[in-house]
Amino acid sequence: MTEPSSSAAGSRLCVPFVCPFCVSPLCVPGGGGVWSAAVTEFLLVVVFAAVAALYASVGHAGASGYLGVLALAGFAAGQARPAALVMNVAVALVASWRFGRVPGLFRWSHFLPFATASIPAAWLGGRLPLEQGAFRVAVGVVLLSAAGRMLWHVPAAEVPIERRPPLGPALALGAVIGLASGWIGVGGGIFLSPLLIALGWASTRQASAIAAPFILVNSLAGLAGLGLSAAAAAGPQLLAWIPAVLAGGWAGASFGSRRGSSRTLRRLLAAVLLLAGGKLLLT
Repeated sequence: MTEPSSSAAGSRLCVPFVCPFCVSPLCVPGGGGVWSAAVTEFLLVVVFAAVAALYASVGHAGASGYLGVLALAGFAAGQARPAALVMNVAVALVASWRFGRVPGLFRWSHFLPFATASIPAAWLGGRLPLEQGAFRVAVGVVLLSAAGRMLWHVPAAEVPIERRPPLGPALALGAVIGLASGWIGVGGGIFLSPLLIALGWASTRQASAIAAPFILVNSLAGLAGLGLSAAAAAGPQLLAWIPAVLAGGWAGASFGSRRGSSRTLRRLLAAVLLLAGGKLLLT
């Protein structure tokens, strides 16, 4: 895995992912070797847990956030994509469970047509090559899309929507979302949720409940497309990252499924995503 940069004297540890909007890496006191690795690992664990909590509060699993962190930290696409998808599976499981327990939110009639088309498309997307330059651009665009999703207007009081999506458009949209998601290394929730809401097929909380299992199956399909060797390339750091995102995802999904998402938290996350996405596209 990619190592963080250190000063020549070994007195500072530079970690670009902590400050996504900074022109140069953020440097903190510390030596080299074991100390640098420990600080880096701790910061990654904290950041991933926070990302998982914020995303799970709206029924998402955080892949676009994980990818942004990893890309800014200098991880190659071959490492970042499988790592993000593995963490996505963990958080999507939690979010699916928490939102699925709330009566009246999840709709099989909405989930099945999108998922049926997206699963094979996500597998195909995972098989497609992705060069480092294209990876940074793709992640930057996805981060900006995620920011738009987080800024999406949420009414003070929501009424459940019973309108079912037409089969043809749902299958077509599911295939497009699945292909793009598998190629980039995300679950597709940031694309599906705004569509469900904008087209009048679901309320915000219904969209969250539908998006969580959609993200789960797409992430599994994308991982299958990448192959076991790619998943292994994600590295042993996942042993620390997975518990962190599970804890963050559980907290966020519990809050979001019961009380709805905090607009302040959504706006803060959107600001970070905008800055990180802009840096990836402009540098």
